[in-house]
Amino acid sequence: MRWLVGWSSTAARAAEIGSAGATGYDGETLHPVGSHLLWGDPDPLWAVGDWRPDEIRVVTADPETRIAVLGLCGASDEQLRVALFAARGGALRHLTAWPGSYTAVVQVGRRITVCGDLAGARPVFYTPWAGGTAYATAALPLADLVEANLDFAHLAALLAAPDVPAAVQDSTPYAGVRRVPPGHALILRAGAREIAGYEPVASLAVAAPPADPESAVDGVRDALVEAVRTRLSAPRHVPDIDPGPVPGMGPAERRAARGMPVPGIGADLSGGPASATLALLAAGLPGNPGTLLGHGTGAGERLLAVTFNDLAVAGREAELERAGALAANPRLHHVVVTGGEDVLPYADLDGPLTDEPAPSLVTAARHRARLMSGSADHFIGTGARQVLDAHPARLADLLMDRKRRHLVRPVAALARADGSVLVPARVYAAARRLARTPYRAGLEGLAERLLHQRFDEPGGASGASLAALTWARPGPAARWLTGEALAEVSVRLQHATARSGVGPGQRPGDYRARAALARAAADLRILEQAAEIRSQRLHAPFLDNQVVRACRALPETLRVRPGARAEILRTVLQGAGVTDLPPGWGAPSHAPSAAAARTGLRVAADSLLDLFDTPLLAEAGLVEARVVRKAVRGAAAGEPLPLDGLADLVSLELWLRRLLARRGTCWTGTPARARAVPAGVSRRVPAGPAGSPGAAVRRLV
Repeated sequence: MRWLVGWSSTAARAAEIGSAGATGYDGETLHPVGSHLLWGDPDPLWAVGDWRPDEIRVVTADPETRIAVLGLCGASDEQLRVALFAARGGALRHLTAWPGSYTAVVQVGRRITVCGDLAGARPVFYTPWAGGTAYATAALPLADLVEANLDFAHLAALLAAPDVPAAVQDSTPYAGVRRVPPGHALILRAGAREIAGYEPVASLAVAAPPADPESAVDGVRDALVEAVRTRLSAPRHVPDIDPGPVPGMGPAERRAARGMPVPGIGADLSGGPASATLALLAAGLPGNPGTLLGHGTGAGERLLAVTFNDLAVAGREAELERAGALAANPRLHHVVVTGGEDVLPYADLDGPLTDEPAPSLVTAARHRARLMSGSADHFIGTGARQVLDAHPARLADLLMDRKRRHLVRPVAALARADGSVLVPARVYAAARRLARTPYRAGLEGLAERLLHQRFDEPGGASGASLAALTWARPGPAARWLTGEALAEVSVRLQHATARSGVGPGQRPGDYRARAALARAAADLRILEQAAEIRSQRLHAPFLDNQVVRACRALPETLRVRPGARAEILRTVLQGAGVTDLPPGWGAPSHAPSAAAARTGLRVAADSLLDLFDTPLLAEAGLVEARVVRKAVRGAAAGEPLPLDGLADLVSLELWLRRLLARRGTCWTGTPARARAVPAGVSRRVPAGPAGSPGAAVRRLV
């Protein structure tokens, strides 16, 4: 893991620190374990973890005015210096407008500004500490610093309504540690904190100005090309030196066996449009990699394209054929990684402790098997679906903007998928209802559904779209939570609706799409930690700020067309000079993923039943063990249960066990007890007046 951490102290505290330094319980100097100090007291900042030298840059104008950029940033030192002077006046957005994926921290006197990203892949956390505020790009170090206990209300919301920002709010699994929302920055002034948004929000009163589809797609192409070029122009890093030969193994086999990536740059090549676009762009841009032997400086380096072939589950034959056709490009070196039942979801549940729980914990070993054959810098297509595809709720946005005729094509596609002539009327009625439903009413409806445990939803392709045509909906794991946990989330939603001026300030489709993007980005962040390969960096250009902005500029009328993502990426490649694509490129294929999850669940059913024999989730009052065991047996037997919900339950149980089994702390200068969740999981008891909605809510003893 890599993170930055620092704090902003009050004036009185700053005077104490300036003379004696920050101290722990027994007077020791307090600083993070394995840290590198970027600047010192009274408001210090550290970089922690295995950062590369070029991933940390500090530009100083004077002793009280400086900027630190951590990550891959395409700005030059002169651009950082100019931005630093502009930031003196409080401007924020320009700090997030450079290509790449990074976190910017600006200090001007006693004012500190930490900018999060738009997607949520690089979040910022904060917590009150020592009369001021401590901040970090990971929640666990802050939880260690303040000895935070578990926030069971947040864990219940993660299971009951993970896609609803009003339920999850700005909390984290650690009580007292808060998250800065995507598109916002944390501003600290002598310990006092403020959350400020740096991105304009579309008005609900006036429709957005009509966007030109061609210029919008050109903007996506330019942003993607610049994101890829920024990573290609960064310094190359060679993994640790190979300690020597092994009898019967070649260099590639030795690296894979020792968990070392291949030097150079590579990319996933699954056969889908997102990964193929990044691989072809990276291989086709001038310079390394992708230069043919004998042409140009450093010629002969080819892009390593990695394809995963699941031998345990069939259904991806067409994708593998397309990947093979794409890999025939002489600029690509194709590697096929095979996996059997040992890399199915749920097959290997051992892994490191991550900063937060996420569904990707149950598939981390599967991804690690592929990434072990990858490069030191590896492109992945994660995030393309969230930034390019149209969320079903965007149909309501079209009605709000009086663009009814653009509903014809997506509704007709749903009717063909379900084979029912009633689908168009049902979808149109649901979209019309959502367009006329206020945000507050949507949250109140979800709170009522959770309180009365109503989780039945229509099936089929059109059923999934109908269920998504709402401001908020229960999560797939909500049906297995206890009544007390559901009541707690219901009360949490009711409190959100009671706030004055509550509302997202956006149309329902745009609001739901941003929430889905934030969850996907958070899941990727945890996957990087769970499947981490030493000396390897994963690059997801679709989650870069500039790419997200360019994709948000796409008109909704273009998004809602069936196959829009593949057509947009095809146009992007054509604009970059890539025209020879195999037949069927861009065809969707979700069934093999579901089949792999169900097969893995069936194979690992016994170990999952053992996991939920005495689960910590039951000790916390979130689930009943017998209910979850019954669901696992039913899903393994083929019952139509939401597999995503079981993945949420399993991953959260795994994360809790790893957290409680942890020893040590992220900080020196503190005793061994100064770590997160020092008391473990405590059983919760009912609280609240009889008859009230919160009467059944359990709280910590």
